[in-house]
Amino acid sequence: MQVEFGLLILSLLFFVSIFADKIGYKYGVPALLLFLAVGMFFGSHGMTALLGMRGVEIEIGTAQALSTLAMCIILFTGGMETRLSDIKSVLAPGITLATLGVMLTCVITGVIIYFIFGWIHAVTSMSIWLALLMAATMSSTDSASVFSVLRTNGIGLKHNLRPLLELESGANDPMAYVLTTTLIGVVINVHTVAGLTEKVEALPIIQTIVIQLVMGTVLGLALGEGLVLLMRRVKLGNESLYPIMILTACIFIFAITHYLEGNTYLAVYVGGLIIGNNKFTRKRQTRSFFNGLAWLSQLVMFLMLGLMVEPSALIQYKVWVPCLIISFVMIFISRPIAVWLCMLPFRQFRQRDRLMLSWVGLKGAVPIIFAIMCKANGVPYADILFNVVFLCTIVSLLVQGTTLTQMAKKLNLDTPQEKERSLEYFDIDLPDEIQSSTREVEVTAKTLANGNTLRELNIPPKTLIIMVRRGEDFFVPTGSSTLELGDQLLVISDKDAQATYQHMIDDAEEEAMWRAEMKAKVRKRVEKMTAWTRKKK
Repeated sequence: MQVEFGLLILSLLFFVSIFADKIGYKYGVPALLLFLAVGMFFGSHGMTALLGMRGVEIEIGTAQALSTLAMCIILFTGGMETRLSDIKSVLAPGITLATLGVMLTCVITGVIIYFIFGWIHAVTSMSIWLALLMAATMSSTDSASVFSVLRTNGIGLKHNLRPLLELESGANDPMAYVLTTTLIGVVINVHTVAGLTEKVEALPIIQTIVIQLVMGTVLGLALGEGLVLLMRRVKLGNESLYPIMILTACIFIFAITHYLEGNTYLAVYVGGLIIGNNKFTRKRQTRSFFNGLAWLSQLVMFLMLGLMVEPSALIQYKVWVPCLIISFVMIFISRPIAVWLCMLPFRQFRQRDRLMLSWVGLKGAVPIIFAIMCKANGVPYADILFNVVFLCTIVSLLVQGTTLTQMAKKLNLDTPQEKERSLEYFDIDLPDEIQSSTREVEVTAKTLANGNTLRELNIPPKTLIIMVRRGEDFFVPTGSSTLELGDQLLVISDKDAQATYQHMIDDAEEEAMWRAEMKAKVRKRVEKMTAWTRKKK
């Protein structure tokens, strides 16, 4: 009976969260924040408890296991969805932001946290290592949060900022992970009951970080290539097993890398990157399977994190005061400084590009997962750390998440993003090497304005209609084929090279217009100041 009751509650939580996502899409509220709210409502310390009902409880060990599995799936999916051809031009700045940027953010924020907690006496003994650990948990950005907001508002980004953010947000979680795990070991080893700390040597820490990053990269490359070769050679009798096989490989990469002392999350991401950029059987169905699985993982994580939070603890002075200060520091100081320093060698990114990168420091589930790791490993003051990190994530979603679109428009970096159209009636799988797009088009009265045969349609250049669906029947059309209202056409079209060229021209013109506007504003302000000075004289 307990199993059935648990499944009932779980299904209700999913239903409420899915409809919450619909509300978020309509009103522009980050969906991930709504998932947190649903979890907090049904948690053992949430509104259900205040109403005299039994809330949902989750143990810290279970939470850590679920969050680890969810992170593996999300990072692996992110790697599969990242095209090497798209990130090739931003590889150097992306890796710099994902590594050096994370470390700079951690150090700057950690030093400020050390002085903040000492000033307000939130804990009896705040060491610099504990402060750096708290900063490390929040040092990475969350791709799911960023692109969830952009997709909700139908906004894209110019000047290669989208692939740069995809690379950074996918590759910076492993760096934050290795910093967090290393600092957890340091904090546990140096902490004493009296709150004193011992001398810590920096060289072993640096060696551990480098070894984990190198091992994670090498194992991800090797295991990813090995799986691609295996899938090309082995033919499974049931095609539905191909996605299951890759899911098993994802878990295997994580587990074997852990025992070989590499960076597990980096290996999973690199493995997904290698697999996603190679050809294999049933690739499109596999990617679709992982997209759904990644969304499910995010949903589970945010619901679980909401269930774990105790709302009464969030309103304590020693939690919300440092949270507000730390959030301000990360949004307006540490992240911008890290971005500006990392982008100094890359002159192709203009001032407004760097401003946008500075603002896109959105936090998601990863910092809270790292905070769960701190609790599971018995880090001192882990409860306060968890609550502060949780509140900082909410502040980031509220402040940066709700203003991301406005910031892109303000900096004139927004561009309309075409909605991805899924094939509902036709199931085809084109190789990635074929630079073509497929979509379904319904025949309407406007379509048949010039005639009802295929040759009389106004078909754009480099476009073919390769199949027609009428009712439950399919047929390959010819020029003399007669079309009817309601027919579904499978259309394939090549990417137009002229469109890319025109896009580059538009970007240059918009950049010149933006500079002219800024110069005009400065000139007006100078003229006003000059007139005011003359008037005073």
